[in-house]
Amino acid sequence: MPSENSIKVMPKAVVCEESNLRGDITFSAGCVVHPSATVFAEAGPIIIGENCILEEYTTIAHRLQVGARWDANNILSIGTHNVFEVGCTVEATRIGDKNVFESKCYVGPGVTVPSGCVIGAGIRMHTAQLLPENTIVYGQQALQREAIEKQGSQTLQIDFLRKVLPNYHHLRKPNHDPKKARSVV
Repeated sequence: MPSENSIKVMPKAVVCEESNLRGDITFSAGCVVHPSATVFAEAGPIIIGENCILEEYTTIAHRLQVGARWDANNILSIGTHNVFEVGCTVEATRIGDKNVFESKCYVGPGVTVPSGCVIGAGIRMHTAQLLPENTIVYGQQALQREAIEKQGSQTLQIDFLRKVLPNYHHLRKPNHDPKKARSVV
C-alpha cells in the first residue's frame, strides 16, 4: 500500500470529512459519501463512478490476497449510479452500474456484480461468482431471480443529499479537475 493516502474528489462530489478513507481513491462527479462510510484501498486504487451513494457505516474494501502486494494496475472499478445502503460491506472484484447493496449485506471477494443487480438486506455472499445482469438476491438462502424492471434512478435522493449534508457536516473540497489534468498538446 502506498505510504500516503491519495484521495481525489471531483467537482460536484459531496464527501463528508468524517468518512474513513485510506489508500488511492477517486470519487467521480456527483458521488455522495456520508459520514462514517469507510473506503479502504489496500490492494490497489478504487475508482468510484458518477452519482454513487455511500451511506453511513458502509464499507468498500479492496483487500490484498495472501502473499500479494499493492499494485497500481489492480484497480477496483465501481460503475455509476450505485447505492450502498447503511451497514453494507462490499469487497467485490468488479461492480457495474445501477446496483443496490441493501442494508447489512456482505459481498465477498471474488464476486462480480454486473449491472442492475439488487443484493438484499442481510444477504451474505462468500462464494466467488459472476452474477447475471439484473439479478435480485433475496431471502435467507440467498435465492436469485431476474428483475422484471430495471433499477430506477437515484437522482432525487442525490440532489436532496447534496443540499442537506453540507448543512450538517464538514466536506472534503474537490481537489481534482479532470479538465486541468489533461496535458496541453
